[in-house]
Amino acid sequence: MLCVIDEYTRRCLAIVVARRLRSDDVLQCLTDLFVEHGPPEHVRSDNGPEFAAKAVRHWLGRVGVKTLFIEPGRPWETGYCESFNSKLRDELLNGEIFTTLREAEVLIENWRRHYNAVRPHSSLGYRPPAPEAILPPARGLPYATLRSAHGLAKAAGL
Repeated sequence: MLCVIDEYTRRCLAIVVARRLRSDDVLQCLTDLFVEHGPPEHVRSDNGPEFAAKAVRHWLGRVGVKTLFIEPGRPWETGYCESFNSKLRDELLNGEIFTTLREAEVLIENWRRHYNAVRPHSSLGYRPPAPEAILPPARGLPYATLRSAHGLAKAAGL
């Protein structure tokens, strides 16, 4: 599984679910994210072979993105990612048995959306990083009185 976290907003931008990940999978995920969000200043990752591959480093260099690899055996250098991985494991993976890869993709994507839009984060004042906009119903609110078309015409003097 490849998890991509925005350290600034704490949003989980993507989770790629696969039986094994290669550098091509990382490049595809990063390409999609760069098109959608623009390229970041740098990408922080561990020294896994899929990130340390020459193709990934070369592509990131051509795009103008710096790489920040953590020191081996020092997971605290990617604290946000480690915290995210812990929550993913505790809140979803430990309670599920996935029978197919597709089932895992769907359930994990649903959890990612919940994590971003609904789940409170203590580091963000117990708010989600990307809450969904929910508009209250207009009826019954003093600032949003509803009038019929006839009532509006009468009020306008027509």
